Amino acid sequence: MRRTLIVSLLAPLGFFAADQALAAKAKAANGPLNKLIEQTWQDDLADNPLMATSLGDSRYNDRWPDMTQVALDAHQKKNYTRLQALVKIPRDKLEKADQLNYDLFIRDIKARMEEYQFKPWMFELSTLGGPQQIAQVAEFSPFNTAKDYDNWIARLNTSGAYIDQWILLLTQGTTERLVQPRIVINKVLDQLKGQLVSDPEASPFYLPFKNMPAGIAEADKTRLTAAGRAAVQTVAIPAMQRFDKFLREVYLPASRDGVGISEIPGGSQYYNFLIKTYTTVDNMDAARIHNLGQDEVKRIRGEMEKTLANINFIGNDKDTRSELDQFLSFMRNDPRFYLKTPEELMAAYTKTARGIEPELPKLFGRLPKQPFGIRAIPAATAPTTTTAYYQPGSLDGSRPGNFYVNLYKPETRPTWEIEVLTAHESVPGHHLQIALSYELTGIPEFRRNAGYTAFIEGWALYSEKLGYELGLYKDDFSKMGQLNYDMWRAVRLVVDTGMHQFKWTRDQAVYYFMQNTSKNKLDIENEIDRYISVPGQALAYKIGQLKIQALRAEAEKALGDRFDVRAFHDQILGQGALPLSVLETETRSWIAAQSARR
Repeated sequence: MRRTLIVSLLAPLGFFAADQALAAKAKAANGPLNKLIEQTWQDDLADNPLMATSLGDSRYNDRWPDMTQVALDAHQKKNYTRLQALVKIPRDKLEKADQLNYDLFIRDIKARMEEYQFKPWMFELSTLGGPQQIAQVAEFSPFNTAKDYDNWIARLNTSGAYIDQWILLLTQGTTERLVQPRIVINKVLDQLKGQLVSDPEASPFYLPFKNMPAGIAEADKTRLTAAGRAAVQTVAIPAMQRFDKFLREVYLPASRDGVGISEIPGGSQYYNFLIKTYTTVDNMDAARIHNLGQDEVKRIRGEMEKTLANINFIGNDKDTRSELDQFLSFMRNDPRFYLKTPEELMAAYTKTARGIEPELPKLFGRLPKQPFGIRAIPAATAPTTTTAYYQPGSLDGSRPGNFYVNLYKPETRPTWEIEVLTAHESVPGHHLQIALSYELTGIPEFRRNAGYTAFIEGWALYSEKLGYELGLYKDDFSKMGQLNYDMWRAVRLVVDTGMHQFKWTRDQAVYYFMQNTSKNKLDIENEIDRYISVPGQALAYKIGQLKIQALRAEAEKALGDRFDVRAFHDQILGQGALPLSVLETETRSWIAAQSARR
């Protein structure tokens, strides 16, 4: 106390001037960093017009990314230039906040440079995304003005060139044996079926023209509708037909019989890179993650058995399976857990999501201003898509985020997953976290939009368990649903590493999944094919969840009665998504500061 008083008295006599000088030096050092970060952000938007569109930046809504090899090589050259500029900036002279910006930015640039050697664009054709899904860009494109429609027409008229760029790249992939497994490509072909139409008005590319805003003049509507129809008929549909023909005649015969990424040249090294990238920790390898997954499966089965003890379930004495395994099968198959129509399923999701929202102030001091909608996954991709996903809104809040739910075959989608899935994808999961990140001020754009999967998906999985504190999971069946979803993410650790590192077959992965969860076979197969398509991504969920849970336990122990869950959550979410190693450092600093307060 005494030292603080002395410093405060001396400040007017010269310390303030010294502080100003230090601040001036820091500002001078910050300038080049901030300029480099901002220029990189602008370059990224120009290089990836689809990302710009999804964020609400309309400058590039008339174009696609350039997927030529020349453009891809140019991106790498830019990264070399950025790294050279970064190392010339004296990090120790930066203000503390900018030191964190520096660390995160240089981490990002180095990761881009390291990834380039593996030619990741060869594997962006998957069940989750790729050129076969470009019609879905309309889901997050604006259609409010005639200019918006002109932009979409421009995209339609250049979609053929974009598809041809992909065909050239993927052809090169077949010569280098950098190809996806056959099971993945067969599902991509299924996703293409709805686009191989003869009537342009039946194409998903034409959907925006079917319900044009009243504010657009009739003359413009006539012009735009005709131009859109012509572009769909003469460019977009033929492009999809060419892509379908290429996949069937060239790519599918060259695709892999197996499923593990380790089968391709350099695949084991690529998988190690993906593990590090998705988990954002450096001390995790495939073997350690595989073992962690098995430990989590065992722990969660124990929780399930405790819950089952409270349920009046009578197994079949003649069934050689354990009582829990019989119960998991019962949850998967009993008609009481299923709704009959898509409309009923959508109503149930809507009721759950809107019921969570009023409870959020119990756990959060800050809530996002941006709302979220609830929409059906487009019919063209629903059969081969997982149960749900979240599409973020625009950065400026003009377009809300959307929670997409799969209404295909409602008889296969159990009601016990509605609460836990809603908590994950909407609030307090993805929508709350991402919308809050978009509303942050005082940090660079690349941090507002940071995509660290372990943080983003770890938070969403952590949010599932927050459902207990928000009044969800009121009965043991609902609780078993939450445990099923936790088990699902533990199983991921085992099967992802099993397939990509330890040479498991797809059938082995499906069997292991079926043995440990109540999810139905359609969902399980779609999930397994997703892990095959995008190696390593599925590892991030459980690893991120466990880290956030551990940090909360650490804070609760250190602060005791002074622990405030609202303040803890605001701290976790208050700097946007972070690598787990950085999140740990920042959270422990916060815990220490809270402990020091009296």
